[in-house]
Amino acid sequence: MHDFGVWAPKAQWVAVKIGERTYPMSREGDRGCWRVSVQEAGPGTDYGFVLEDDPKAWPDPRSLWQPHGVHGPSRVYDQSAFVWTDRGWDAPPLSSAVIYESHVGTFTPHGTFDSMIERLEYLVELGITHVELMPVAAFPGGQGWGYDGAALFAVTEQYGGPDGLKRLVDACHARGLAVLLDVVYNHFGPVGNYSGKYGPYLTERHHTPWGGAINFEGEGSDEVRRFFCDNALMWMRDYHIDGLRLDAVHEYIDRSAVHFMEQLSAEVKALSAELGRRLVLIAESDLNDPRVVTPTEDGGYGMDAQWSDDFHHALFTVLTSEGQGKGYYSDFGTFEKLAKSLTNNFVQDGTYSTYRRRSHGRAADNLSPHLFLGYIQNHDQVGNRAVGDRVDQTVGMERAKVAAGVVLTAPFVPMIFQGEEYAASTPFQYFADHEDPEMAKAVKAGRRGEFAAFGWAPEDIPDPEDVETFLRSKLKWNEIHEGCHEEMLTWYRSLIRLRRTSVSLNDGRPGQVKVKFDERTRWLVMERGSVAVMCNLGPGAVELENPAKFALILASRVGIEARGGKVLLPSDSLAILSGEENRPVV
Repeated sequence: MHDFGVWAPKAQWVAVKIGERTYPMSREGDRGCWRVSVQEAGPGTDYGFVLEDDPKAWPDPRSLWQPHGVHGPSRVYDQSAFVWTDRGWDAPPLSSAVIYESHVGTFTPHGTFDSMIERLEYLVELGITHVELMPVAAFPGGQGWGYDGAALFAVTEQYGGPDGLKRLVDACHARGLAVLLDVVYNHFGPVGNYSGKYGPYLTERHHTPWGGAINFEGEGSDEVRRFFCDNALMWMRDYHIDGLRLDAVHEYIDRSAVHFMEQLSAEVKALSAELGRRLVLIAESDLNDPRVVTPTEDGGYGMDAQWSDDFHHALFTVLTSEGQGKGYYSDFGTFEKLAKSLTNNFVQDGTYSTYRRRSHGRAADNLSPHLFLGYIQNHDQVGNRAVGDRVDQTVGMERAKVAAGVVLTAPFVPMIFQGEEYAASTPFQYFADHEDPEMAKAVKAGRRGEFAAFGWAPEDIPDPEDVETFLRSKLKWNEIHEGCHEEMLTWYRSLIRLRRTSVSLNDGRPGQVKVKFDERTRWLVMERGSVAVMCNLGPGAVELENPAKFALILASRVGIEARGGKVLLPSDSLAILSGEENRPVV
């Protein structure tokens, strides 16, 4: 027997359809919830809901399994049937993390959860602590990034379905790797989501880049908020996920007394206490609002961390002049901005934004930098470039090594994007498989228009619908021990090992970072306790002071010398010096 339930406040009559039989449901209470128990149903039963006089059976908005795709029938799935082996597991603290963002479909040739398991030992040897998966909720078509999820409670079959995800998480935990999952609560995919047939999940009172906003504050919003909170709790409770990355929270439009993020934070903390293991929420936000990562007890939204695009933009624009003055890079491009990102967390902290043509942000220099993730590459900053080129392909190997050195010694929690660590030759491009030809055409045109702000020619942008765009983005694992790829991998392993073993590089207290720079000759020195990081992006060699006479322990290229109180840095190089005891030369 299985109990079926659905929230459908719009309907006057609802039934569950199994095969050719329909079972009328009873309305419970006054909020539009319908229920029925079916003796013949159980795990593996395919079903759908019939609404009023519409003869079609629609997928369950809370379907746990869509084996025939987002348009097909839902299937009953037993969350308790999987046998876990991770009893006693608890994730490492986020403050000590080295995060690895990955897209399941392109991480391996087969693009599945099971094939990803085969590469976990590699991540352990690299020094990774947390694996962050791009969205795995069921989406339409054969391939995509996952941000157009249509059935948010179901794991996509393309990667291996619900049991496949559980096998991956269990395998990660067995190897000491925590798992973070990217979830999308700011919109539904435009194709294959049928929640609007059931209730007011969206509202036209507010608009986002994807159309109507999620209904977090209007009529029926209690149940909509419950839908998304339950989704978050499901991943953590039933799939043993250790934390969620919330996509674009700036598109949550919620003027309720208790903001959706505050509610979600409180419920996740309660689940964490119940399960006895550490759970985290990480926001993507361009608001530059410290309330996002301020505890709810202090009037904030309670997120455990947020992505730091200010740091990325500041670092990227000193590596290359390509982005300066274009799009959102307009507000960056100087060593002064990079220094401010390292010491103040936000660059735009109430200052005027040329890009936005208004003042933006609020000061956050009193907050721990461990509340922010730092990176030079991620799925957006690579995949949303015209041809998906990586940093080393844009600025060259030497500058890419400098960028890695800054990211992995910066005060933020470092994050790496798949393949970055070995300078993968493959791009990461935007790909999709929209079944509607008009939708595919609109997406292609929209991306070309968006890229125009950065000066990229429309003819250079790959067709997202072409399967070759997807295949071109798959990592080539046979190159990791070849030439420059092996060189970069060795560099990353050394940086991560240093990061994880240095006392100074794990100090998250605010105000502990000191930065000096010269805009004209293009050098920067960052001091963190007993560690100094020196980089030179100028056209010629520079000689910098080393008053503490720290020892040189890591250098990005040959020709770097530390003698007495001086350090000689060639162009496009980075040196790490340390006064910590028992620190070997790497």
